[in-house]
Parts: sequence; C-alpha cells; structure tokens
Amino acid sequence: MDQRYDALRVWLDQTLGMAPQDLQAVAGDASFRRYFRVSTPDGSRIVMDAPPEKESCRAFVALTRHWHQHGLHVPALLAEDQAQGFLLLEDLGDRLYLDELTSENKVDQLYGEALRALVRLQGLPSPPNYTLPPYDRERLQQEMQLFPDWLLEHKLGLALSSQEQAMLATTCATLTESALAQPRVTVHRDYHSRNLLVTERNSPGIIDFQDAVIGPITYDAVSLLRDCYIDWPLEKVYWWLEYYRIEAREAGLHQADEATFRQWFELMGIQRHLKACGIFARLDQRDSKPRYLADIPRALDYIISAARRQPALEHFGDWLAERVAPAVDPVVATP
Repeated sequence: MDQRYDALRVWLDQTLGMAPQDLQAVAGDASFRRYFRVSTPDGSRIVMDAPPEKESCRAFVALTRHWHQHGLHVPALLAEDQAQGFLLLEDLGDRLYLDELTSENKVDQLYGEALRALVRLQGLPSPPNYTLPPYDRERLQQEMQLFPDWLLEHKLGLALSSQEQAMLATTCATLTESALAQPRVTVHRDYHSRNLLVTERNSPGIIDFQDAVIGPITYDAVSLLRDCYIDWPLEKVYWWLEYYRIEAREAGLHQADEATFRQWFELMGIQRHLKACGIFARLDQRDSKPRYLADIPRALDYIISAARRQPALEHFGDWLAERVAPAVDPVVATP
C-alpha cells in the first residue's frame, strides 16, 4: 500500500504481539490522518496514522487521557508511538449521529445527550500537561479569511470591488467582537454529527477533538445545532439552544439571558460557516477532496438566513444571496 502502512503493520505486530491479519480503512476526517480498524483477541481496535511532519499527536493524546479521566466518552488510549505518529485506540463503533438522526422519536434524546456532554466538556480545564490555545482575535479572523481567499477567489473566481471588500471586513469585525465578548470555555471545535457516536453506555462517544481551544461558549452549540451535514427547522434549533443555555448556566458557565445567548449563537454561526465554506473550497482546490463541495450550499444558506435576522448584517446577507449563491450552484453541480 505505502511505506507508512508497512511501518504501521510492523508497529502493530510489536504492540499487539501478533501480526494483524486484517486492517480495514475507516472513514476519516478532512486532515492528513488515516484510521484503520484492526481485530484483536480482545475485540476490535482503531489505529490512527498521523504523519508527524503534518499532524502532531500531542494534543490528541493529552486530551484523550484528560477527558477520559473526567468521564467523557472519548476513545481510551491503549498504545502510542508519537515519534512515528501511530496510536492504538478503543473502538467506539460506527453508529454516527448523522446516520441515527433519521428516527424522529430519537432526535430529542440524542441532542439532549450531546448537549449535556458538551456542558461537561466545556467545564473542564486544560490538561495538566497541555495548555489549550486561545481562540483569539487572530485565529477568528484568519478563519474567516478562508471564505474570500478560497471560496470567492480560488473556487468561484469572483473579484470583489473595494465596496464589497469593505463590507466583508466590517462584517468580520462585528463577528470577531461578538465572539470575544462571550464567556470562555473549552471548545471541541468540531462538535457535530460526524464526530459523535451513539454508544451502548455513556453516549455519545466523542472523537476528532485534537483541535480543541479555549473560546466562545456558543461555538460548539453552533457546530451541533447548525450542523454542516444536516439541518433542522429554526424553531427546533432554538428549542435545543434554550435547553442548552439553561444547562450551561446551571453549570456556572455563563449568566446570559435568552436574547443575549441567541444573539451570540447567531453571530457565532455566521463566523463558523464562513470558515466552513472556505475550508470546503480549500479541500477541493488544494487537497483534491471535492466531496465537501456539496456541503457549501447548506453552510451558505445558514449564513444568509442568520445575517438577514441581524439588522446590522442584513445587507451582507442579501449580497451573499444575490452575488455568491448563484455562483456556487453550478460549481457544486459539477465539481
């Protein structure tokens, strides 16, 4: 297959005391990491292959141990070789939230479990041997810059006028100030239906958390409730958001009223989905992963609808609907 695959098999042979007979590729994330499922006498395990020159395992290892110790259902770390970029992990199964949310009578239960786990996660400090980086002004603005750089310019070939550039800069400044005004908590950063698993105990299982930061309290709620891969009626989203707001307030994470919290959530959603649109375009243009293009229209619709609910951003929403959305549709249809 390749040299890393051969080295991984050798490491597994040494770690397990047996040569793995069957390594099954598992659908991974949008990074350079790869995942395999391996059978052992004690059951199946997941193997992570993270090329050290591209993906550090340090944050993942520290967070895995810390969050597992505090009762979050993350994969137990069974063996590691960070120098080579190999980890052996507990197998949490393959029942993704995204696949389970088709049953209407289970949806409220699943989101309730995910939101309660999120509150526990947000209340945890950094691991003792790893300080979570801040979700600061620079990081927020760099993320939003992905939208004009990769979607508008690289993918769509749109040249913005000076007035359009100014409007985009003003919008990003508004979103940045709102994010920085929120209470700071631990942020998973990709807390959505493809990174949550339905498990027999202590559901949900939580994966893909190596990019965690200290940042705005509503960020992960946006990831979950305004998911890039599945959408819900707005009244349902607000109902779950209010449930979460009360749970988080009772946990001492904030003191915001419903209107303030919803405003934070709406503006945070615009920031996150500007980033998501840029990342999906970059995955296509830079990394030859066109399958994510199909997720751009949903994320763009989120931005447009949320912006139109904000008087200060209504013009921005109209501009996206009239200038950007028509350019996106044919690109998505023929990636």
